[in-house]
Amino acid sequence: MGKIIAIANQKGGVGKTTTAMNLAASLAVLEYRTLVVDADPQANTTSGLGINPREVEMSVYECMVGKAKITDSIVETDIPYLNLLPSHINLVGAEIEMVNISNREEKMRDVLNSVSSEYDFILIDCAPSLGLITVNSLTAANSVLIPVQCEYFALEGLGKLLNTIKIIQKRLNANLEIEGILLTMYDTRLRLSNQVVEEVQVHFKNMVCKTIIPRNVKLSESPSFGVPAIVHDAESKGALAYLNLAKEVADNNKA
Repeated sequence: MGKIIAIANQKGGVGKTTTAMNLAASLAVLEYRTLVVDADPQANTTSGLGINPREVEMSVYECMVGKAKITDSIVETDIPYLNLLPSHINLVGAEIEMVNISNREEKMRDVLNSVSSEYDFILIDCAPSLGLITVNSLTAANSVLIPVQCEYFALEGLGKLLNTIKIIQKRLNANLEIEGILLTMYDTRLRLSNQVVEEVQVHFKNMVCKTIIPRNVKLSESPSFGVPAIVHDAESKGALAYLNLAKEVADNNKA
């Protein structure tokens, strides 16, 4: 069975989509069969992997509300070993449509269970909220990777997310673990960045990933070309950092 990792933080702009795209691509480059699930209505992971969200006919939305099979909705990317379950703006409506459905928190789990044996890793890019779709993602996942930017408000909201994870562990998914806290947007020139790294490492110790993702122009540029950084510039600091993260995740899961 593939390891399902939700990439979540209700704070926006912390690097969730950048991490989903680039970690998935790096795992694929290491020849792990990887599926990335775009569970954000903004569909940035979908467009960042070269798929036009407006042309998507069957997305994660149709799968969750029972209008399509996941096997018909998954698309291949240009990267070998990497598939995508795309998103669409319609996903906004899924939360409303699912309000009266029984076991509505478990729809993503049901969708992914049918294909999890076909992949080594399934990564879910969560929306920057703690709404029903994110709860679905955390209920479906084996673990959660939490990107935290190396900035002043880094720890703001992290407590709230950890609290939500505890509630989900108690009520919906007793096996949910924390894959790690991933420090992103690290700028070696800023004393503040170094202070945040120290503070997070002191507070959360072994929960913090060894790999730290730097601020890097190639990471920012690559989505506009519809490719991850490892395709855009494989020797850039950003691409190499995500490759290191992929090795760390694979080692932690003995994949």
